[in-house]
Amino acid sequence: MTMRMVETANTKFQRVEVWRSAEEVEFRVAGATHAWWHARRYLTGLAWDNLAAACLLRPAGPPKSVLMLGLAGGTTLRVLRHLLPDCRFTAVEIDAEIVEVARRHMALDAIGIEVVIDDAYGWLRRCRRKFDVVIDDVYLAGADDVFRPEAWEEAHVGLLRGVVAADGLLAANLVTGKGHRGMQSRLRRLFRGGFPVVRSVTTRDSLNETLVGGEAVADGRALLPWEPSFATHRDRDLWRRIRVRMLGLGPRCIP
Repeated sequence: MTMRMVETANTKFQRVEVWRSAEEVEFRVAGATHAWWHARRYLTGLAWDNLAAACLLRPAGPPKSVLMLGLAGGTTLRVLRHLLPDCRFTAVEIDAEIVEVARRHMALDAIGIEVVIDDAYGWLRRCRRKFDVVIDDVYLAGADDVFRPEAWEEAHVGLLRGVVAADGLLAANLVTGKGHRGMQSRLRRLFRGGFPVVRSVTTRDSLNETLVGGEAVADGRALLPWEPSFATHRDRDLWRRIRVRMLGLGPRCIP
């Protein structure tokens, strides 16, 4: 279906173009799709599928609580709400205006999320709660590309781990294209050093990788029972394309 731009939002942090067709909505930022919504479907073959699948690799069972750092339009949590109707979702987003745009165009309120407008890492330093899964998808838009706003070092991974439950998982989205190789290598090293088990979740059409770390992380077979949850053939096909593989272990650097 033909899409047309219906709104432009110049927020404090980014310029968001809203593109819409009869059944589909996209937020485009810096030339890339930043969030996606469809009236009947959930999956895209892109990074949001990886993130949603990563949350289901918890050996202790499906998460009862998920913290997402970086909400945008809520694409990942919409998938997870479909799969986990009783899960408690909390999201921290610095850009209040994009949340309002998502409420208007992507039915964000229908997902049922506790939305906190704040700097994600500042909020994290004050947080005293624990979550079964923590997702870090914090990227800001630059002039030509997205970037991570805070350096990833051992202390940063320790900060994130501090709000992960004992049997929980930490998942981080990584852009893997040109200009992002250094960050990808650094996060892989930090995850291997910080967790006994680290897995990589990818889809073939995405320039993204999701790293998942924990005391234990299930393999790709854990995703198989979820496939019938999707009503459309397209969603089921995209779910089957998700790949989960083990990353080799490195020296431990975070106690």
